[in-house]
Amino acid sequence: MADTGRKTLAAEVREFLSTRRARITPEQAGLPVYGGNRRVAGLRREEVALLAGMSVDYYIRLERGNLTGASDSVLDALAQALQLDEAERTHLYDLARTATPSGRRPTVTASRVRPTIMRLLDSMTDVPAYVRNARFDILAANTLGRALYAPVFDSPLFARRGPVNSARFMFLDPASQEFWTDWEKGADDAVAFLRTETGRAPHDKALTDLIGELTTRSDAFARRWARHDVKFHRSGVKNLHHPLVGDLALPYEAMDLPADPGLRLNFYTPEPDSREREALGLLASWAGSGTAVRTVHD
Repeated sequence: MADTGRKTLAAEVREFLSTRRARITPEQAGLPVYGGNRRVAGLRREEVALLAGMSVDYYIRLERGNLTGASDSVLDALAQALQLDEAERTHLYDLARTATPSGRRPTVTASRVRPTIMRLLDSMTDVPAYVRNARFDILAANTLGRALYAPVFDSPLFARRGPVNSARFMFLDPASQEFWTDWEKGADDAVAFLRTETGRAPHDKALTDLIGELTTRSDAFARRWARHDVKFHRSGVKNLHHPLVGDLALPYEAMDLPADPGLRLNFYTPEPDSREREALGLLASWAGSGTAVRTVHD
């Protein structure tokens, strides 16, 4: 790993561990508190070391960004001491693997949507669906997915450059705050997912370029990026406002495509007799009866 890469990784490890440490109080960790004057937010380094069963010097070495040689047992103890959730624990392991002297093979992300996936999208005629990569580039969408995300596809941001990217839309197009009615949560989740991806694919230049662009052009993104939050993006409810059918609360699922590393199928499944189901029916009628899948990015 080049010197620049090592310094970047060390800074990432340092900020991640220190921000996780700062959010846990001694009471939450089950530690006694003596005196009322604590100069740090959350746990002290020596308290984390105590909880993890390691020396203070060794923990300080880890928090300074040196995860080289850290065993699984050490990482597990650290994750337990810092009360990391599944996404945070995975991120810690990703950072440790990147720090391994032998390095690891760069993560390869698929760049095309295979014909079989295109046919799957084509067959999903009554639910909005699309395929995106981990950088939030929308690579393909079915007719209803394209209609639902019309404000994103029609954004002036993508008139002269592609591909359509929902993270760029969220932070660089003011119209996103009307489209995502719970914009603050959506923005938090998007940044946390991108932070997770930097651990999984630290050598992805396009990802690094996207983060650099959003950090410099959006204060809202930069503030969230500094938190070092990570999160998995698997299921939930998206609250959207569509210009034609109004407010929608749509349950969604996000499924990785194992044969296409880095690609994910996203689809919305409203209840059969809900207002959202009726609204999507109206939207489908407006979009036309065709079921052809639109390819957004080769």
